[in-house]
Amino acid sequence: MKKISSGKVREIYEVDEDKLMLVVSDRISAFDVILPSMVTNKGKVLNKISAFWFDYIKDIIPNHVISTDLKDFPEEFQTPEFEGRSMIVRKLKMLPIECIVRGYITGSGWSNYKQTGTVCGIKLPDGLQESQKLPEPIFTPTTKAAEGHDENISFEEVCNLIGTDLANEVKNKTIEIYKKCAEYALSKGIIIADTKFEFGLDENNNLVIGDEVLTPDSSRFWPADEYEVGKSQKSFDKQYLRDWLKANNWSKESGIPIPQDVIDTTVAKYIEAYERITGKKF
Repeated sequence: MKKISSGKVREIYEVDEDKLMLVVSDRISAFDVILPSMVTNKGKVLNKISAFWFDYIKDIIPNHVISTDLKDFPEEFQTPEFEGRSMIVRKLKMLPIECIVRGYITGSGWSNYKQTGTVCGIKLPDGLQESQKLPEPIFTPTTKAAEGHDENISFEEVCNLIGTDLANEVKNKTIEIYKKCAEYALSKGIIIADTKFEFGLDENNNLVIGDEVLTPDSSRFWPADEYEVGKSQKSFDKQYLRDWLKANNWSKESGIPIPQDVIDTTVAKYIEAYERITGKKF
């Protein structure tokens, strides 16, 4: 089977001219670097969370999923190693942007705001504190870099890239999906601070959501019962791992091994997020 892409986490195979197989590995990346340690079962958690959300938002936008069931896969993928971590999907013409929506001010957005009072060129109210909820979610798109860091771009640049009508549709859908899912997650004790979506066009040029949706890899999930404005938050995503890497001055060159307990804690956070959101045991 022809492999057409090997990303930081996902492997993509071409089934035929209309379909792809997405396989979610147990690799983990941080600061745009694939780390040397595997996180057992992480791929399954991500795949199952995405499948849940794709179904939850299908009234807002169609998605690319055909099936997550092993029996529906091509014969080459009907083996235990692919079960639970794969989906067969429609091939889309993916848009060249990552659609980031921020409901709270944190991370790089907080750094920008402290310096300029803006996030990605969007003026925000004065006097916001770290991790504070924004008056309204904001759309802060980036480029898709094949390697290295994605670059922030303005909404005007998105219009230039994909056309004004499509840019407006993407922006509106991004915020609508975020609002619906953030409200649901809050009812399960999770604050979705921000997230990233990817969209494509089908054969009829209809907008379709693809890639992954609201996973701990693409989002910041905070425990609602421990949320406190004015500081960084505990999280159910890979922020714990990022914090460990920063505290230990980790780099590809440093050669410092990542302790097993850090890996175990990371996957436990992913599993807890899955169980809270879906109401199912992993």
